[in-house]
Amino acid sequence: MAEFTIPDDAIVDERFIAASGPGGQNVNKVATAVQLRVDVFRLRLPPHAYQKLKSLAGTRLNSDGELVITARKFRTQEANRADARERLGDLIARAHERQAKRVKTKPSRAAKKRRVESKKKRAQVKAGRGRITTD
Repeated sequence: MAEFTIPDDAIVDERFIAASGPGGQNVNKVATAVQLRVDVFRLRLPPHAYQKLKSLAGTRLNSDGELVITARKFRTQEANRADARERLGDLIARAHERQAKRVKTKPSRAAKKRRVESKKKRAQVKAGRGRITTD
């Protein structure tokens, strides 16, 4: 991926919300979790990256075209803010990765012969398991 910077106008909203889970009284008193909302249209992604981002984001991408990332791993707002932005960067980097195109190949004549021989051998084994007839 070429160097990609997230435009400042792409981040629509950064909100601190109450976190859940362990943390004692701190969790009950301080809104440490970060909810980051990013407008994917303002990211100006190439079409292939936009399609891949849609599939990678899944339910985190809402109908308004906003990507919602919630970070609540850490106990401080600053750490969660950094985590949310890092996860956004990773997601965009993964969206820019292109899968290598598959080059179609044909099996060689020798490979076809080996395949047919193994099928014949297997057929003989199975035929030998059948009912024995006395002629």
